[in-house]
Amino acid sequence: MTAGDAEDSGIAPPGDPGTSIADLRAEPVAPAPPAVVVDRFPNAAALLGRYAQWLAGAGTVRGLLGPREVPRLWERHILNSVALAELLPPDVRLVDIGTGAGLPGLAVACVRPDVQVDLVESLLRRTDYLAEVVSDLGLADRVRVIRGRAEDSAVVDAVGSTAFVTARAVAPLDRLVRWSFPLLRPGGSLLALKGSTAERELTENRTALRRLRAEVVGVEECGEGLVDPLTRVVHLIRR
Repeated sequence: MTAGDAEDSGIAPPGDPGTSIADLRAEPVAPAPPAVVVDRFPNAAALLGRYAQWLAGAGTVRGLLGPREVPRLWERHILNSVALAELLPPDVRLVDIGTGAGLPGLAVACVRPDVQVDLVESLLRRTDYLAEVVSDLGLADRVRVIRGRAEDSAVVDAVGSTAFVTARAVAPLDRLVRWSFPLLRPGGSLLALKGSTAERELTENRTALRRLRAEVVGVEECGEGLVDPLTRVVHLIRR
């Protein structure tokens, strides 16, 4: 789920001087990839750039990303998500719940060809968008788009018993654990991107996490040399 979902459309109102019909129809163009993308991910830079254009273009037109997010698309959204790949061992399956425009799961899939990714999203307009993006990026052999809520029995049947679940800007930590743990096999990990609220949410939910049999590994930081501030991830294990 992207941070720009709730932002306004960014389109000037009718009659605004300087706004033409062509301006209203034009899709925003993604910023060029930062140099670090080419340096760190030489084999995936073109793929990430193509995904960035989907986010900036169709993603904003269809309301999955706020237009104001386009200038900070790489740092705030794509690279913040890509950093999560550092926490994944080789050859695993990652389930991204409430994925929205595909963050973080689809960004991870771009840089980790060894990782199978399931993108779980309940809204039809978003799953339609995701299916188009996955097809265009040539990732359909290892990225699935699953329509539904994480807690739906059909979703549990389709993607359950995985080693890793992730989520970004989806829900408070206690609710996220209730939704994600049925998808995890015993010993599996929830990797929740929480940013500056990580420690506070752990403190506020200590009792609930104990009741839900969640083992707290801690707050892990990743993306050194890639993003500033670092991506901060709450790591919980299903006991």
